[in-house]
Amino acid sequence: MVDGLPAFAAELAAAHIGFEPSRFEAVAAAEQQHFWFRARTQLIAWALHRHFPAARSLLEIGCGTGNVLAGLAAAGALSRLAGSEAHPSGLRYAARRLPGAELLQMDARHIPYRDEFDIVAAFDVIEHVDEDDAVIAEMFAACRPGGGILLSVPQHRWLWSYRDEFARHRRRFDRGELLRKLHAAGFERPWTTSFTSLLLPLMMLSRWRQRAATGFDPDSELRIGKVANRTLEAVMAVERGLIRARLPLLAGGSLLAIAHKA
Repeated sequence: MVDGLPAFAAELAAAHIGFEPSRFEAVAAAEQQHFWFRARTQLIAWALHRHFPAARSLLEIGCGTGNVLAGLAAAGALSRLAGSEAHPSGLRYAARRLPGAELLQMDARHIPYRDEFDIVAAFDVIEHVDEDDAVIAEMFAACRPGGGILLSVPQHRWLWSYRDEFARHRRRFDRGELLRKLHAAGFERPWTTSFTSLLLPLMMLSRWRQRAATGFDPDSELRIGKVANRTLEAVMAVERGLIRARLPLLAGGSLLAIAHKA
């Protein structure tokens, strides 16, 4: 046990690999109002209902402060929610948001479940891990036959910037690369869409300005005015409508993937 939670990889609890635990506080303060976090959760909830309407249990790898799990809990379709983190500091926030969820500390490369959950998910997680193929293989093993995977990752290698380095990303993904890794793990019938597509020009401008600046402010994208936040959230709502209408979005700051375990 670590901080009152089951720990399957206690040696990682203080290792600070892949993510800086001190960032959980800043993220937790922003994510319930910030347009990007809200839009991503809404897209995930729609995709879960659209592709896995019968799913009742979900394990989120790298759940952070529990923001996505809380959003899925509010949607009410799932009867069993579980979340994991390598760093117990993130799970303290998740425990307050999700008193009924199963929370555990673990290494995503060694998931302590087999054929257990309808859905195994990881949202902006595997880009932090060198052995991302091992994580996807473990997610496959933890998923029940007939279930599947939900996965989001940062997209386009040409968008790489100091922000990726600060976040301890190991890579940004191309669509073909992610699909190959899903197939190699055994998943079938993949479906993908880009998102943050309509805002891609703003992302490119932001990355250019970061390169030109003399200093780097890691919280600059978390601090945003109310009017700008509402405007950008409305843009993301339009984008979500395009995705629901099955219009292909081939470019965007992020990539959402869904695949099935036969």
